[in-house]
Amino acid sequence: MADSTVLVLVGSLREASVNRQLADLAAETAPAGVTFERFDRLGELPFYNEDIDNESVPEVVAALRDAAARADAALVVTPEYNGSIPGVLKNAIDWLSRPYGNSALKDKPLAVIGAALGQYGGVWAHDETRKSFGIAGPRVVEDLELSLPTQTLDGKHPRESAEVAAKLRDIVGKLVAEIG
Repeated sequence: MADSTVLVLVGSLREASVNRQLADLAAETAPAGVTFERFDRLGELPFYNEDIDNESVPEVVAALRDAAARADAALVVTPEYNGSIPGVLKNAIDWLSRPYGNSALKDKPLAVIGAALGQYGGVWAHDETRKSFGIAGPRVVEDLELSLPTQTLDGKHPRESAEVAAKLRDIVGKLVAEIG
């Protein structure tokens, strides 16, 4: 397998979030030759504004788009806030959707996973994130799903669950296999 890079976007800004832990575990379970590049500056992005989306976009926007352009695929790991997508993630989707019809993630495989409170583990946010990214340009791999109710971890790191680690290993392997 050729070397590949996977852009990782985490919808939670909290340093100790279970979703950040899932992102770390996904990177740990990646096949040889696969590099995970987590973009940790979502909280710095200005709200999307077409007036500033020009040849001199803010540096953080250029950095996000450059990271997306370098990537061969993307993994989005997100919680659910009030039944939907966290604002920082939706804002990143808006920035990454441009230029319209030619985004940096255009046609690249993308998977959405995550954890949240509640019995469904964030499934609404994950579905909405898939929908928004699907419109924004990436090729969303619909059957790569993990919506983990955080209470099932019983306060432990996801890597302490053999089932979660195996599921992540499978998702990452299948995502990488989608790289054209």
